[in-house]
Amino acid sequence: MKLLITGGAGFIGSAVIRFLMANTDWDIINADKLTYAANLNALEGAAQSERYQLVQVDICDRQAIDRLFQQHHPDAIMHLAAESHVDRSIRGPAAFIETNIVGTYTLLEAARDYWQGLAEIKRKYFRFHHVSTDEVYGDLATPDAPAFNETTPYAPSSPYSASKASSDHLVRAWYRTYGLPVVITNCSNNYGPWQHSEKLIPLTIKNALSGKPLPVYGSGTQIRDWLYVEDHARALHLVLTKGRLGETYDIGGNNEHSNIQTVRRICGLLDELAPRGQNSYIEQITFVEDRPGHDLRYAVDNSKITFELGWRPLESFGSGLRKTVLWTLHAAANHQDKEPSLLADKPIPVLGEGKA
Repeated sequence: MKLLITGGAGFIGSAVIRFLMANTDWDIINADKLTYAANLNALEGAAQSERYQLVQVDICDRQAIDRLFQQHHPDAIMHLAAESHVDRSIRGPAAFIETNIVGTYTLLEAARDYWQGLAEIKRKYFRFHHVSTDEVYGDLATPDAPAFNETTPYAPSSPYSASKASSDHLVRAWYRTYGLPVVITNCSNNYGPWQHSEKLIPLTIKNALSGKPLPVYGSGTQIRDWLYVEDHARALHLVLTKGRLGETYDIGGNNEHSNIQTVRRICGLLDELAPRGQNSYIEQITFVEDRPGHDLRYAVDNSKITFELGWRPLESFGSGLRKTVLWTLHAAANHQDKEPSLLADKPIPVLGEGKA
Protein backbone atom coordinates (compact mmCIF):
# COMPACT_ATOMS: atom_id res chain seq x y z
CA MET A 1 0.00 0.00 0.00
CA LYS A 2 1.32 3.42 -0.98
CA LEU A 3 -0.68 6.30 0.47
CA LEU A 4 -0.52 9.92 -0.63
CA ILE A 5 -1.48 12.26 2.23
CA THR A 6 -2.03 15.94 1.50
CA GLY A 7 -1.40 18.25 4.44
CA GLY A 8 0.50 15.58 6.33
CA ALA A 9 2.69 18.11 8.12
CA GLY A 10 -0.33 19.65 9.82
CA PHE A 11 -1.74 18.72 13.21
CA ILE A 12 -4.14 15.95 12.16
CA GLY A 13 -2.06 14.83 9.19
CA SER A 14 1.06 14.31 11.27
CA ALA A 15 -0.93 12.28 13.81
CA VAL A 16 -2.24 10.08 10.99
CA ILE A 17 1.28 9.57 9.64
CA ARG A 18 2.62 8.65 13.08
CA PHE A 19 -0.22 6.16 13.50
CA LEU A 20 0.30 4.57 10.08
CA MET A 21 4.06 4.34 10.48
CA ALA A 22 3.59 2.55 13.80
CA ASN A 23 0.69 0.28 12.85
CA THR A 24 1.07 -0.55 9.14
CA ASP A 25 3.81 -1.36 6.65
CA TRP A 26 2.55 1.25 4.17
CA ASP A 27 4.70 3.67 2.24
CA ILE A 28 3.66 7.27 2.92
CA ILE A 29 4.09 10.26 0.60
CA ASN A 30 3.40 13.47 2.50
CA ALA A 31 2.45 16.29 0.09
CA ASP A 32 2.41 19.56 2.02
CA LYS A 33 2.74 23.22 1.09
CA LEU A 34 4.55 23.82 4.40
CA THR A 35 2.65 26.91 5.48
CA TYR A 36 2.73 28.41 8.98
CA ALA A 37 0.59 25.54 10.35
CA ALA A 38 3.01 22.79 9.28
CA ASN A 39 5.34 21.34 11.88
CA LEU A 40 8.09 18.98 10.77
CA ASN A 41 9.11 18.42 14.39
CA ALA A 42 5.98 16.29 14.75
CA LEU A 43 7.30 13.96 12.03
CA GLU A 44 10.89 13.47 13.17
CA GLY A 45 10.32 9.76 13.77
CA ALA A 46 8.72 9.18 10.38
CA ALA A 47 11.46 11.12 8.63
CA GLN A 48 14.00 8.48 9.71
CA SER A 49 12.15 5.74 7.79
CA GLU A 50 12.63 4.74 4.16
CA ARG A 51 8.85 4.23 4.00
CA TYR A 52 8.22 7.98 4.34
CA GLN A 53 8.83 10.83 1.92
CA LEU A 54 7.96 14.51 2.23
CA VAL A 55 7.30 16.58 -0.89
CA GLN A 56 6.62 20.32 -0.75
CA VAL A 57 3.76 21.07 -3.13
CA ASP A 58 0.72 23.32 -3.50
CA ILE A 59 -2.46 21.34 -4.24
CA CYS A 60 -3.62 24.22 -6.47
CA ASP A 61 -0.69 23.54 -8.83
CA ARG A 62 -2.11 21.01 -11.31
CA GLN A 63 1.16 20.30 -13.10
CA ALA A 64 2.93 19.63 -9.84
CA ILE A 65 0.15 17.32 -8.64
CA ASP A 66 0.24 15.42 -11.94
CA ARG A 67 3.98 14.91 -11.53
CA LEU A 68 3.38 13.71 -7.97
CA PHE A 69 1.06 10.97 -9.23
CA GLN A 70 3.41 10.02 -12.06
CA GLN A 71 6.43 9.75 -9.78
CA HIS A 72 4.87 7.93 -6.83
CA HIS A 73 1.90 5.92 -8.20
CA PRO A 74 -0.19 5.98 -4.99
CA ASP A 75 -2.84 3.34 -4.25
CA ALA A 76 -4.98 5.82 -2.29
CA ILE A 77 -5.23 9.47 -1.31
CA MET A 78 -6.12 10.95 2.06
CA HIS A 79 -6.86 14.63 1.52
CA LEU A 80 -6.25 16.71 4.66
CA ALA A 81 -4.66 19.84 3.17
CA ALA A 82 -6.79 22.85 4.11
CA GLU A 83 -6.83 26.27 5.65
CA SER A 84 -8.61 25.57 8.93
CA HIS A 85 -8.75 28.54 11.30
CA VAL A 86 -12.14 30.26 11.56
CA ASP A 87 -10.78 33.62 12.76
CA ARG A 88 -8.30 33.76 9.89
CA SER A 89 -11.11 32.97 7.44
CA ILE A 90 -13.11 35.92 8.75
CA ARG A 91 -10.16 38.29 8.39
CA GLY A 92 -9.07 36.98 4.99
CA PRO A 93 -11.33 34.46 3.22
CA ALA A 94 -9.46 34.41 -0.11
CA ALA A 95 -6.88 31.83 0.99
CA PHE A 96 -9.69 29.54 2.18
CA ILE A 97 -11.49 29.73 -1.16
CA GLU A 98 -8.24 29.07 -3.00
CA THR A 99 -6.95 26.14 -0.95
CA ASN A 100 -10.12 24.47 0.26
CA ILE A 101 -12.23 24.80 -2.89
CA VAL A 102 -9.89 25.33 -5.84
CA GLY A 103 -7.25 23.06 -4.31
CA THR A 104 -9.73 20.25 -3.76
CA TYR A 105 -11.06 20.64 -7.31
CA THR A 106 -7.51 20.51 -8.70
CA LEU A 107 -6.71 17.40 -6.68
CA LEU A 108 -9.95 15.70 -7.72
CA GLU A 109 -9.26 16.30 -11.40
CA ALA A 110 -5.68 15.09 -11.13
CA ALA A 111 -6.83 12.02 -9.18
CA ARG A 112 -9.57 11.30 -11.74
CA ASP A 113 -7.12 11.36 -14.65
CA TYR A 114 -4.67 9.20 -12.72
CA TRP A 115 -7.36 6.72 -11.62
CA GLN A 116 -8.76 6.34 -15.13
CA GLY A 117 -5.31 5.39 -16.39
CA LEU A 118 -4.76 2.63 -13.83
CA ALA A 119 -4.89 -1.07 -14.58
CA GLU A 120 -8.26 -2.65 -13.72
CA ILE A 121 -7.17 -4.21 -10.42
CA LYS A 122 -5.57 -0.92 -9.30
CA ARG A 123 -8.70 1.01 -10.28
CA LYS A 124 -10.84 -1.34 -8.22
CA TYR A 125 -8.99 -0.70 -4.96
CA PHE A 126 -8.11 2.97 -5.40
CA ARG A 127 -9.64 5.37 -2.84
CA PHE A 128 -9.92 9.15 -2.45
CA HIS A 129 -10.58 9.95 1.21
CA HIS A 130 -11.68 13.53 1.83
CA VAL A 131 -11.30 14.71 5.44
CA SER A 132 -13.71 17.48 6.47
CA THR A 133 -15.31 19.09 9.51
CA ASP A 134 -18.58 19.07 11.43
CA GLU A 135 -18.72 22.85 11.01
CA VAL A 136 -20.29 22.32 7.58
CA TYR A 137 -23.54 21.57 9.43
CA GLY A 138 -23.68 24.98 11.08
CA ASP A 139 -24.62 24.85 14.74
CA LEU A 140 -27.12 23.34 17.15
CA ALA A 141 -29.25 26.08 18.67
CA THR A 142 -30.04 24.37 21.99
CA PRO A 143 -28.23 22.03 24.42
CA ASP A 144 -30.83 19.30 23.88
CA ALA A 145 -30.98 19.41 20.05
CA PRO A 146 -30.05 16.08 18.39
CA ALA A 147 -26.39 15.80 17.43
CA PHE A 148 -25.18 16.14 13.85
CA ASN A 149 -25.27 13.00 11.75
CA GLU A 150 -24.56 12.15 8.14
CA THR A 151 -28.02 13.30 6.99
CA THR A 152 -27.93 16.72 8.71
CA PRO A 153 -28.43 19.51 6.12
CA TYR A 154 -25.47 21.75 5.47
CA ALA A 155 -25.68 25.28 6.92
CA PRO A 156 -22.12 26.65 7.23
CA SER A 157 -21.64 29.87 9.19
CA SER A 158 -18.09 31.08 8.47
CA PRO A 159 -15.98 31.45 5.33
CA TYR A 160 -13.97 28.48 6.60
CA SER A 161 -16.93 26.16 7.04
CA ALA A 162 -18.49 27.35 3.77
CA SER A 163 -15.28 26.51 1.92
CA LYS A 164 -15.19 23.04 3.49
CA ALA A 165 -18.86 22.48 2.66
CA SER A 166 -18.07 23.41 -0.94
CA SER A 167 -15.21 20.91 -1.06
CA ASP A 168 -17.47 18.17 0.35
CA HIS A 169 -20.00 18.81 -2.41
CA LEU A 170 -17.28 18.67 -5.06
CA VAL A 171 -16.08 15.29 -3.80
CA ARG A 172 -19.61 13.88 -3.86
CA ALA A 173 -20.16 15.25 -7.36
CA TRP A 174 -16.98 13.60 -8.64
CA TYR A 175 -18.22 10.30 -7.20
CA ARG A 176 -21.67 10.56 -8.74
CA THR A 177 -20.67 12.09 -12.08
CA TYR A 178 -17.37 10.37 -12.80
CA GLY A 179 -17.45 7.34 -10.51
CA LEU A 180 -14.28 8.38 -8.68
CA PRO A 181 -14.15 6.06 -5.63
CA VAL A 182 -14.45 8.38 -2.64
CA VAL A 183 -15.20 8.36 1.08
CA ILE A 184 -15.77 11.44 3.24
CA THR A 185 -15.36 12.02 6.96
CA ASN A 186 -16.56 14.99 9.04
CA CYS A 187 -14.93 15.34 12.45
CA SER A 188 -15.54 17.40 15.58
CA ASN A 189 -12.94 19.64 17.27
CA ASN A 190 -9.58 17.89 17.52
CA TYR A 191 -7.02 18.37 20.29
CA GLY A 192 -3.83 16.71 21.49
CA PRO A 193 -0.03 16.93 21.19
CA TRP A 194 1.55 19.10 18.48
CA GLN A 195 -1.53 21.27 17.84
CA HIS A 196 -0.79 24.79 16.62
CA SER A 197 -1.05 27.40 19.35
CA GLU A 198 -3.72 29.41 17.51
CA LYS A 199 -6.30 26.83 18.64
CA LEU A 200 -8.18 27.09 21.95
CA ILE A 201 -6.60 24.31 24.03
CA PRO A 202 -2.90 24.83 23.20
CA LEU A 203 -3.36 28.61 23.32
CA THR A 204 -4.86 28.36 26.79
CA ILE A 205 -2.08 26.09 28.09
CA LYS A 206 0.76 28.17 26.68
CA ASN A 207 -0.72 31.52 27.70
CA ALA A 208 -1.36 30.21 31.19
CA LEU A 209 2.22 29.02 31.60
CA SER A 210 3.49 32.36 30.26
CA GLY A 211 1.34 34.38 32.64
CA LYS A 212 -0.66 35.89 29.77
CA PRO A 213 -4.45 36.45 29.61
CA LEU A 214 -6.60 33.45 28.69
CA PRO A 215 -9.02 34.91 26.11
CA VAL A 216 -12.55 33.47 26.01
CA TYR A 217 -15.04 34.66 23.40
CA GLY A 218 -18.25 36.22 24.73
CA SER A 219 -19.39 34.46 27.88
CA GLY A 220 -17.71 31.18 26.89
CA THR A 221 -20.99 29.28 26.66
CA GLN A 222 -20.34 27.91 23.17
CA ILE A 223 -20.30 24.12 23.34
CA ARG A 224 -17.84 21.94 21.43
CA ASP A 225 -17.45 18.18 21.05
CA TRP A 226 -13.77 17.35 21.61
CA LEU A 227 -12.01 14.50 19.74
CA TYR A 228 -8.52 13.35 20.76
CA VAL A 229 -6.38 13.44 17.63
CA GLU A 230 -5.05 9.88 18.02
CA ASP A 231 -8.63 8.57 18.18
CA HIS A 232 -9.29 10.50 14.98
CA ALA A 233 -6.24 8.97 13.29
CA ARG A 234 -7.53 5.46 14.06
CA ALA A 235 -10.92 6.36 12.62
CA LEU A 236 -9.45 7.75 9.41
CA HIS A 237 -7.46 4.55 8.84
CA LEU A 238 -10.60 2.48 9.32
CA VAL A 239 -12.69 4.56 6.94
CA LEU A 240 -10.00 4.52 4.26
CA THR A 241 -9.63 0.74 4.39
CA LYS A 242 -13.14 -0.42 5.27
CA GLY A 243 -15.57 2.42 4.58
CA ARG A 244 -18.21 2.00 1.89
CA LEU A 245 -17.64 3.92 -1.33
CA GLY A 246 -19.57 7.16 -1.68
CA GLU A 247 -20.43 7.21 2.02
CA THR A 248 -19.87 9.85 4.69
CA TYR A 249 -18.83 9.00 8.25
CA ASP A 250 -19.12 11.50 11.10
CA ILE A 251 -16.43 11.22 13.80
CA GLY A 252 -16.89 12.78 17.24
CA GLY A 253 -15.36 12.37 20.65
CA ASN A 254 -18.57 12.15 22.72
CA ASN A 255 -17.16 14.98 24.82
CA GLU A 256 -19.36 18.08 24.85
CA HIS A 257 -18.09 20.97 26.95
CA SER A 258 -18.55 24.73 26.88
CA ASN A 259 -15.48 26.78 26.08
CA ILE A 260 -15.39 28.28 29.56
CA GLN A 261 -15.62 24.79 31.10
CA THR A 262 -12.71 23.67 28.93
CA VAL A 263 -10.54 26.65 29.89
CA ARG A 264 -11.32 26.22 33.59
CA ARG A 265 -10.56 22.51 33.34
CA ILE A 266 -7.17 23.27 31.82
CA CYS A 267 -6.50 25.74 34.63
CA GLY A 268 -7.36 23.07 37.18
CA LEU A 269 -4.93 20.59 35.60
CA LEU A 270 -2.18 23.22 35.55
CA ASP A 271 -2.88 24.09 39.20
CA GLU A 272 -2.27 20.40 39.94
CA LEU A 273 0.64 19.68 37.57
CA ALA A 274 2.46 23.04 37.49
CA PRO A 275 1.30 24.89 40.62
CA ARG A 276 2.21 28.52 41.29
CA GLY A 277 1.78 28.87 45.01
CA GLN A 278 -1.59 30.25 46.12
CA ASN A 279 -2.48 31.73 42.73
CA SER A 280 -4.75 29.77 40.38
CA TYR A 281 -4.41 30.00 36.62
CA ILE A 282 -8.16 30.72 36.57
CA GLU A 283 -7.32 34.30 37.56
CA GLN A 284 -5.88 34.83 34.04
CA ILE A 285 -9.22 34.19 32.27
CA THR A 286 -10.30 37.23 30.24
CA PHE A 287 -13.58 37.52 28.35
CA VAL A 288 -13.27 39.20 24.95
CA GLU A 289 -15.74 40.36 22.31
CA ASP A 290 -17.38 37.44 20.54
CA ARG A 291 -16.47 36.75 16.91
CA PRO A 292 -19.02 37.27 14.11
CA GLY A 293 -21.32 34.32 13.38
CA HIS A 294 -19.96 32.24 16.25
CA ASP A 295 -21.66 28.82 16.25
CA LEU A 296 -23.34 27.97 19.55
CA ARG A 297 -22.94 24.21 19.76
CA TYR A 298 -21.38 21.29 17.90
CA ALA A 299 -22.12 17.66 18.69
CA VAL A 300 -21.52 14.59 16.55
CA ASP A 301 -23.42 11.30 16.47
CA ASN A 302 -20.92 8.45 16.05
CA SER A 303 -23.54 5.74 15.48
CA LYS A 304 -22.73 5.02 11.84
CA ILE A 305 -18.97 4.58 12.16
CA THR A 306 -19.44 2.61 15.39
CA PHE A 307 -22.07 0.28 13.91
CA GLU A 308 -20.41 -0.26 10.53
CA LEU A 309 -16.70 -0.17 11.37
CA GLY A 310 -16.54 -0.81 15.12
CA TRP A 311 -14.79 2.47 15.95
CA ARG A 312 -15.29 4.39 19.17
CA PRO A 313 -13.11 6.94 20.95
CA LEU A 314 -10.72 5.49 23.50
CA GLU A 315 -9.94 8.75 25.29
CA SER A 316 -12.36 10.56 27.55
CA PHE A 317 -11.99 14.32 27.67
CA GLY A 318 -10.40 13.99 31.09
CA SER A 319 -7.75 11.47 29.99
CA GLY A 320 -7.04 13.17 26.68
CA LEU A 321 -6.77 16.64 28.20
CA ARG A 322 -4.43 15.39 30.91
CA LYS A 323 -2.21 13.76 28.27
CA THR A 324 -2.20 17.01 26.29
CA VAL A 325 -1.24 19.15 29.28
CA LEU A 326 1.47 16.70 30.36
CA TRP A 327 2.87 16.59 26.82
CA THR A 328 2.96 20.40 26.67
CA LEU A 329 4.72 20.62 30.04
CA HIS A 330 7.27 18.03 28.95
CA ALA A 331 7.83 19.84 25.63
CA ALA A 332 8.32 23.14 27.46
CA ALA A 333 10.80 21.59 29.87
CA ASN A 334 12.79 20.21 26.94
CA HIS A 335 12.52 23.39 24.85
CA GLN A 336 10.34 21.64 22.25
CA ASP A 337 7.40 24.00 22.64
CA LYS A 338 8.47 26.63 20.12
CA GLU A 339 6.37 27.56 17.12
CA PRO A 340 6.47 24.98 14.30
CA SER A 341 9.76 24.41 12.52
CA LEU A 342 9.67 24.21 8.72
CA LEU A 343 13.29 23.13 8.54
CA ALA A 344 14.37 19.62 7.68
CA ASP A 345 17.68 17.82 8.13
CA LYS A 346 17.80 17.16 4.39
CA PRO A 347 16.49 19.08 1.37
CA ILE A 348 12.77 18.71 0.66
CA PRO A 349 11.74 17.98 -2.94
CA VAL A 350 9.67 20.84 -4.31
CA LEU A 351 7.10 20.29 -7.07
CA GLY A 352 5.99 23.42 -8.88
CA GLU A 353 6.95 27.03 -8.44
CA GLY A 354 5.55 30.19 -6.90
CA LYS A 355 2.71 29.03 -4.67
CA ALA A 356 4.65 26.05 -3.34
